[in-house]
Amino acid sequence: ARPELQETCQAIAAITTEVSAGIQPQRKSILFSTATTSSHHDEGGDDKEKISVTFVNKDGTEKTISVPVGMSMLEAAHENDIELEGACEGSLACSTCHVIVMDVKDYNKLEDPTDEENDMLDLAFGLTETSRLGCQVIAKPELDGVRLALPAATRNFAVDGFVPKPH
Repeated sequence: ARPELQETCQAIAAITTEVSAGIQPQRKSILFSTATTSSHHDEGGDDKEKISVTFVNKDGTEKTISVPVGMSMLEAAHENDIELEGACEGSLACSTCHVIVMDVKDYNKLEDPTDEENDMLDLAFGLTETSRLGCQVIAKPELDGVRLALPAATRNFAVDGFVPKPH
């Protein structure tokens, strides 16, 4: 067995164990997110604050990238050639950008998922207590160092090599 894959499985199992042990993801009372994203970058946007995000692929390999504060994880994945589909282009109409936040503490730093996001997550394969849609996870300073696992399977909508881009 490959060590990277074992580590990914162990991390996801640890999340499940934490939840089983009573360390539940905290639910806040916010009913909607005021976070916005934009795929339009300011000229000279390199001076924007960035955070470190590690994507853990289904085969256990990892890729750590710098993500500007305010950008969605879906956009960040697309800009860095990480295979996170996003068939609806970030319009909250599918579950193909499903990610698993690997640390419950990081999950608890996120805004609560909206009812619309929860409806889409219900369609995702491999749903966990810390699952989110990548288009709804927005980079912010307190998420620096976050690790996101890509699930082993997704409902793939891509056809003929089409790679959707968030709006």
